[in-house]
Parts: sequence; structure tokens; C-alpha cells
Amino acid sequence: MTSHVRAGSRTPVTEPGISPPPPRRWLMLALLSAAQFMLILDITVVNIALPDIGSDLGLQRDALTWVVTAYTLMFGGLMLVGGRAADLFGARRVLLAGLTVFTAASLAAGLAPNAAVLVGGRAFQGVGAALISPAALAIVTTTFHGADRHRALGVWAALGGTGSAVGVLLGGLLTAGPGWQWVFFINVPVGVAVLAGLSAIAPASQPAVRGRRIDLPGAVLVTAATGALIYALITAGDVGWVAAPTLAALGAAGLLYAGFAVVQRTVRAPLIDLRVLLRRRVSAGAFLMLVATGLLVAGFFLGSFHLQHVAGYSAAGTGLAFLPVAVATIVGAHAGGRAIGRIGARPLATVGLLIAAAGAGTVAVWTTAPALIVGVSVGAAGLGATFVAATTTALAHTDPAEAGVRSGLVNTFHELGAALGVATVSAIAATSLAGTGTGAPATGGFTAAFAFSAAAALTAAVLAAVLVPAGRPPAGAVRHMH
Repeated sequence: MTSHVRAGSRTPVTEPGISPPPPRRWLMLALLSAAQFMLILDITVVNIALPDIGSDLGLQRDALTWVVTAYTLMFGGLMLVGGRAADLFGARRVLLAGLTVFTAASLAAGLAPNAAVLVGGRAFQGVGAALISPAALAIVTTTFHGADRHRALGVWAALGGTGSAVGVLLGGLLTAGPGWQWVFFINVPVGVAVLAGLSAIAPASQPAVRGRRIDLPGAVLVTAATGALIYALITAGDVGWVAAPTLAALGAAGLLYAGFAVVQRTVRAPLIDLRVLLRRRVSAGAFLMLVATGLLVAGFFLGSFHLQHVAGYSAAGTGLAFLPVAVATIVGAHAGGRAIGRIGARPLATVGLLIAAAGAGTVAVWTTAPALIVGVSVGAAGLGATFVAATTTALAHTDPAEAGVRSGLVNTFHELGAALGVATVSAIAATSLAGTGTGAPATGGFTAAFAFSAAAALTAAVLAAVLVPAGRPPAGAVRHMH
């Protein structure tokens, strides 16, 4: 069944069997986007504040690392559980619960008097984020149809790069202004406003799957496995890929994933039907999300270090320099959202990744600050379009009973991509990163890392031309059942 809009008309035409779209759906999308934007922003906003946090609370480097990773580990590790909870208990209910947890945890982190409270607050922020993100995306995919859905996913795709860029800027401004506590306090009024707005207008959703409970053994195993994998990727960036901690975490992740697979085949109500992962659309969309996020976050990571420690930019200046990247991501995602209905996901993803390769290649050849900003911005435009292709591909033909768990899968690969991108380029650029505190860092590591990013994007473009299903996405990409 499909829903579409007649040319020259703003009134949606709904086919039999599909309820009319909510009249305030665009306001709802704005509120859902604000919630997702807040989650993405919180990945990068803390980084620039870390020196001040360490000074005020007397934290050593290992404790500061956990201020960052506690959030990412819980966010990525619990994503599938959050997605399944949305299917079982209703996306609206899970979304509002997640917003409550995230907002309260942000307040606790801002008030933290010591490392234990701060890291605990960050961990519970991650728990809230893991409930919010898949539930919000599930609401988007089941509310919007046809051309409206393509535009909505374009907006959603723009949030990743924009949130990361604004996080760098906002972290610098807040830390230099009212203090590092405000990188957490700012979430409180936003969270309360979004919670109040969505409580009023988000559609009351019935559970898509009835009579089942959360598969607790599977939930524990997949959360621990994903957490161990993200920890391994983060650790690899610090100590190397063949170091004992990295290999131990990778081994643990492999064993836990194997145990998860066994449990899913034996329990009556599994957390996820593993056959979902074998569907071409889901696996192709997850691949695109992994690559696009890895390339984008790697560009922010390398660019931030290069601008501050090679070009001599301040923290706030670095954030301002990344504003063109945020704009480029929005433009690329908007263009992708408009184009995908006409040309399909395969050419969109291929062209987007080729543009990303050109952007990274530009920085690998010209290492000046203006070239870096231009190159990363060009790449971000291509990746914005790739994000649209990723979400549309993975979530096409989604049964409402799987909307939450598929959204959780997409977001899990987003977090894995971020960790993998940083871990990989930090290992390649190790010689330059090690010299950032000496006053005269070498730039060869940065050049090599950007060259690797260009090669990875080019390879991914070739794979996308093969793996992503051909054809345009259907106008009603989500079957809405009642």
C-alpha cells in the first residue's frame, strides 16, 4: 500500500488501508530531530571540554577517556534492546521514557562532584539515547510515506554530520563561557521542551508485537558483545590493533556474538530474527551507514587535531571552521532526499561515496587549513547523500513488527562506524597525533590518514554499486498495518 502527493498539491493522497498522515507530522519531525540532534551532539560536545573537566575534578587520562566512552558504549550496546522495546511496548512510550532518562542523566552529569558520578551520568545518558534513537526513527518510518518519507529521511540523515559539527563549536563556546558543566546542562531545557511537545503530539502507538517479553539472555549478550566491540575499536586507537587489550576485547566480542546467535536460535521469542541480517536491503543499508559514519567522524577527528595543533586554531575557532561542514552535510542530505525517489539508492550511494573520496583526496594532496575545510566539506556533502541512501535502503519494506529493531540495527552500525573510523585513522595518523603537544607536529600521518579515507570511500563506492539493490524505493516504503 502506498501514500503519495499529487504534483502541485500539498494534500497527501492516501490509498485504502492506510490511515491519513497526522496533521502535525512536520512539527513532530522537528521535535524528533531535536531529540536525535541532542544525542549526536553529545558524542562530540564533550571532547573540547575534557581538559577543563580533568582540571576541575582532578581526573587522570584514563578517567577522562571513560567520560567519552561510557556514553558511546551504552548508546551503541543497548541500541538493539531499545529497538526491540519500541516494537514490544510502543515507540511513543519508549521514546518518552528515554527522554526522561537522558534529561535526568544530563542534569546529574552537570552537577557531578567527582569522576564516579560524572561517568555514571554519562552511562545513563547512553541508556536514554539507546531508547530514544531507534524509537524516534521507527516513528518517522511509520508516519511518513512516499515523497514525504524521502524528505523526512533526508532531514534525519543530515542530523549526524550537523550534530557532530555543532558539538565541536558548542563545546568550545560553552567551555570558554559559562563552564564545562553547561555541555550537560544545555540538554535539560531542550530535553524538557521536547518531552512536553512529543507528549502532546506524538501518536499513541500500540505495540507492534503482542504477547512477548524482552529476550533478557539475548539482550545481555548482544549488549555485552556490542559494548566489547566498541571498546576494542576505541582501545585500538590508543594502543594499536595488535595490542593485548584490543585483541582480548575483540575475542570477547566474537564469543559473545556467537553466544547471542545460539540463544536467538533456541528461545521462543528472540530479540531479533537473525534472518533479518541476511536480507540484502538491511545488510546493504547497514554497510552504507557504517562506512558513511566512519568517514565523517574520522574527518572531524583528524580535522580538529590538524586545525588546533598544526594550524593553530583555538577551540572555538575550530568549531566555527566546521560550520561549512555542517551546512554541506545538510545540503547533501537534502539533495539526496529529493533525488532518491527519482534515481534510487544505488546510484545515490555510489555518487555520494565518490564525492566523499574526492573530498578526502583533496586534503591528502593539499594539507593547508583552507584546503582541509573545503575537502572535508565536499566529502560531507557526499556523505549526507549516502546517509539518505543508507536509511532508505535498510528501512524499505519494513513490517511494523520490525520497525524498532531495524531502526536499532541502523543506529548500532552508526555507533560502530564512529568508533571504527576514529580507531582506524588514529592508528594511521599516530606519528602526527603523538607530536601534537610538542609544538611542531609532523603532518605525514594526517596526509596518510586522509589518503586512506579517500581509498576507503572509493572502495565503498564500488561495493555500493554491487551490493545496494537496484531500482527506486517504493513510494510506500513502510507497510502501515492496523
